[in-house]
Amino acid sequence: MNRRALASVTAAALVVGPMAHQHVDPALVDYFQQQLEGHYRADMFLGPHDLIGTVSAQYQLIDKLVRCARGETRRGLLRAGAAYGALVGWLYQDAGDMDGAAFWRGVTQEIAMRSRDPHLIGYSLVNQAQVRTDLGDGHAVVELCEAVLDDAKHLAPKVRIMAMQQQAHGASLISQRRAVDQLLDQAARLLPSVDDKLPWGNACRRTPGYLEVQRATCYGRLGLGVEAGSLWTQVLAGVPETARRDRGVYMARQATAAATAREPDHAVEIARTVATIALETRSARMRRELALLEQAMLPWHDAPVGRDLSEILATVSEGSQ
Repeated sequence: MNRRALASVTAAALVVGPMAHQHVDPALVDYFQQQLEGHYRADMFLGPHDLIGTVSAQYQLIDKLVRCARGETRRGLLRAGAAYGALVGWLYQDAGDMDGAAFWRGVTQEIAMRSRDPHLIGYSLVNQAQVRTDLGDGHAVVELCEAVLDDAKHLAPKVRIMAMQQQAHGASLISQRRAVDQLLDQAARLLPSVDDKLPWGNACRRTPGYLEVQRATCYGRLGLGVEAGSLWTQVLAGVPETARRDRGVYMARQATAAATAREPDHAVEIARTVATIALETRSARMRRELALLEQAMLPWHDAPVGRDLSEILATVSEGSQ
């Protein structure tokens, strides 16, 4: 990463103080918390690139206000800041900038620790585990999630579910199918208990078929094409067309499952739709999934179906330049 790009990633989190003193109204805590849900929805519709600047700027404002606030207002703003930092980290991760993602995951963990909120501290560790998942470091994912779950009885069910499902991803990276199923089954038993009003980490309530998405992804990583494909068909039936980015990622994984199950024509048929969504959303995560599809389709590289896929993927590569 060059110096200008690094400065852009870190600028919102590394503002030099002290700040001029100002009164900080406690109502601002609610304001920032209420904005989060809108940002989460916009992320589903727009993808990362159009939101990074907006959410980073709001984090910077929260950081400025934290330096002036006192008492419970300060603690509330710290909690909001951790949630915004996590979202910025996710946006960089979805954009394919793992350096930026790792930096902002670190920011999230720092602010969570300063807030002394055990739920946010656990959430921040799950965020770190997400980065390690994308880096393919299964053992690190498991270790981070185990650290969260060491004190599970003091955590909100939502945080425990997030840690369990992410640990399942770690288990899939080290070929432990039994652990994948055990962890996701445990998480499923906790889902009816999620009743908190915390404004962050609500994917398990917001995402249709949340745990089956994780199971299908893990099965695909384990090379279980038939099982993964069946789950993706079930999941996609409940995903609205408006959730373009998520739908595209899921379909790309469905296509890879089809290729693994030796259904190359079906895989390419799905890939045509995914390519259109990838161009619209500019999601690096989707492009990465298409690269995995390309690998799964190597046995048909010289066949007509393989050449069709190459043409489809070429349009995505040209559109990302």
